[in-house]
Amino acid sequence: MTVSDLDEVVAIEHQAYAFPWTRGNFIDSLAVGHPAWLLRGPADGALWGYYVAMGGVEEMHLLNITVAPAQQGQGHARRMLDHLGRLAHATGALQLWLEVRESNARARQLYERNSFVAVGRRKAYYPAVQGREDAVVMCRPVKTKDGGEAGHAVD
Repeated sequence: MTVSDLDEVVAIEHQAYAFPWTRGNFIDSLAVGHPAWLLRGPADGALWGYYVAMGGVEEMHLLNITVAPAQQGQGHARRMLDHLGRLAHATGALQLWLEVRESNARARQLYERNSFVAVGRRKAYYPAVQGREDAVVMCRPVKTKDGGEAGHAVD
């Protein structure tokens, strides 16, 4: 993802969410070098989805993953999560982290099917129509090249 892609990205963001990221959120993420990837259709290059992550010490944190509403339900989010897992492995991350709205059952099920488990809650994390909504914090180990789970660092 580059700044030149942001018109398309922001358009999908506004289609997909009641409280979308702003163009500034994406610009800031790109400016600090967060991994930001696009998924485009092979035939026409149409933007199908994207994600933005943030690396840390032995971890990768998924900040935003979005599939265009017209493309949802076709496995694109799973493909992007697989890509993120490979990227995390390549950077030495041992765990992937994310937050998801408590009310977003569809996304939570997707993450659970992709080996994420709920490990905590962030109170009043997301804006909501009536105040704030809690986030469920989820985590999964990064897979190794042979498909096993990554080991954990020794203290």
